[in-house]
Amino acid sequence: MTANPAAPLPGNPRTAPGALLTGAEIIWEALAAEGVDVVFGYPGGAIMPAYDAMLKYPGIRHVLVRHEQGAAHMADGYARASGRVGVAIATSGPGATNLVTGIATAMMDSVPVVFITGQVSSTLLGTDGFQETDVTGVTLPITKHNYLVTDVADIASTIREAFFLASSGRPGPVLVDICKDAQQATAPWHPPHGTPRLPGYRPEPHAPDEMLERAARMIDQAERPVILAGYGIIKAGAGELLRAFVEKTGVPVASTLLGLGGFAASHPMSLGMMGMHGEAWVNNAIQEADLLIALGMRFDDRVTGRLATYAPRARKIHVEVDRSEINKLVKVDIALIDDVARVLSAITPRVQAKTREPWLARIAGMKGDSAVRDIQGLPDEGRLYAAHVLHDLWRITEGKALVVTDVGQHQMWEAQYYKHDYARKLITSGGLGTMGFALPAAIGARFAQPGDDVWVVAGDGGFQMTACELSTAAQEGIKVNIAIINNGYLGMVRQWQQFFYGGRYSSTPMRSPDFVKLAEAHGLTGLRVTQRSEVEATVRLAQATPGTVVIDFRVEQEDSVYPMVPSGADLAEMIRRPPPPSPLVETAEDP
Repeated sequence: MTANPAAPLPGNPRTAPGALLTGAEIIWEALAAEGVDVVFGYPGGAIMPAYDAMLKYPGIRHVLVRHEQGAAHMADGYARASGRVGVAIATSGPGATNLVTGIATAMMDSVPVVFITGQVSSTLLGTDGFQETDVTGVTLPITKHNYLVTDVADIASTIREAFFLASSGRPGPVLVDICKDAQQATAPWHPPHGTPRLPGYRPEPHAPDEMLERAARMIDQAERPVILAGYGIIKAGAGELLRAFVEKTGVPVASTLLGLGGFAASHPMSLGMMGMHGEAWVNNAIQEADLLIALGMRFDDRVTGRLATYAPRARKIHVEVDRSEINKLVKVDIALIDDVARVLSAITPRVQAKTREPWLARIAGMKGDSAVRDIQGLPDEGRLYAAHVLHDLWRITEGKALVVTDVGQHQMWEAQYYKHDYARKLITSGGLGTMGFALPAAIGARFAQPGDDVWVVAGDGGFQMTACELSTAAQEGIKVNIAIINNGYLGMVRQWQQFFYGGRYSSTPMRSPDFVKLAEAHGLTGLRVTQRSEVEATVRLAQATPGTVVIDFRVEQEDSVYPMVPSGADLAEMIRRPPPPSPLVETAEDP
């Protein structure tokens, strides 16, 4: 994706080229030129000139957050839901450093966000002035690129470059730190035009035809191939291209966490999620495969388990736009450094049509009775399990909701029990695993997709990290439904303590506020569910209630996510759910 210049938005002044503007005004002119319609931020001294100038640009909506981390996650959620560049703005010093977790979250998941921060006047740089922090130095390892702007004449071109860098090639966050005196100075406004020319930056590599031919022959020769579909499928808008390739070649598809929805879960060739908490039959299929076709994914440790024993009999084709990911962790036989959509378009006509029935039958045998993850008719014995909540939420919303999860057990249960058929309908922090991500990211997603049924799925721990953003939702008058999977623990840490630390629950039992009263304190609606029989009526009530609704689901406290590949173990060395009397189904049966 490239930058998307546009005419000034409705309500913004149409400034003539050459007009004398302050640097602060140029910031907003440059954002309007990129088609920006909403920014998320928090004012302060070093960015105050920009906030004063913002009043002249009513076509750009500013969302006042309660903490700068919330602004970062909102811009991130907006970008993931829309496919456009998100924008967050903050002041210098603590305002800028409060963005750091959100910047790192966007970096790890390749999300295009431009962060604009105020900085002390250029004459004070390096003096330890009030609220001075070297934010470009702080964020250098967690941005795709960053800038320090000291001259008003550089503001417009720098913002243009920032949008181009954030959205092209492998997307990522870009930070623009603008000194206060540059915001106050004046310069002629000259709208930047065309694609920025950045020596050495080649965001659109192309795989040569001979490599595509080699890959096609390797696919034709494979008897037990598996596609590993990552987030790159969604970013490239390549879902239909992948479906056409799959239906021609008969190659089944396993998905990463961030790749869920890139290939419809309901498609008969969809295997489900791979990795640490993925489907057991998927992990076993990968270990038995003779070819892995990795599309827009990076072989992270949560996917591979122990590298030395990962897919030992499989040759590997890796399609990836970022050449630095090639052979970084897993050595591959063929590397196609290119946009995944272009590769699928080019390679599908080159491969043979096949059904691969013996291989698909083998995988079906691995699934056993767990091929259907359906807990609808199982007795709940008076208990409420997180799996009940997520399964029922999927059923009631018909799988069409935009779900934003936090990080922990509920995140994995959502991936297992909510079947995603649509791209950009699951937003979650994968690489960094950021607790507190869900609520602010969902607010950002709401601005990107105002017509969607937006649901937050969060744990009681992570929710409290950014619960202050309930006031942002209330002030902005937006509709988000929040499902708190409340088990009274830091659930995933408790699970690890149970499995690997002798059941010694150190600092994981957690007391929480009354979430119903907390919602009401913010002027919102709060509901509580303690029995499975209450789930459907409560979910439907939340959907019908104006404004943001918080639902406190009091679930079984010491349930665990199964299967689980211990950190550093072989992919097939899974901890399985203990046998009955547990009322939940086994995630998968051993073949």
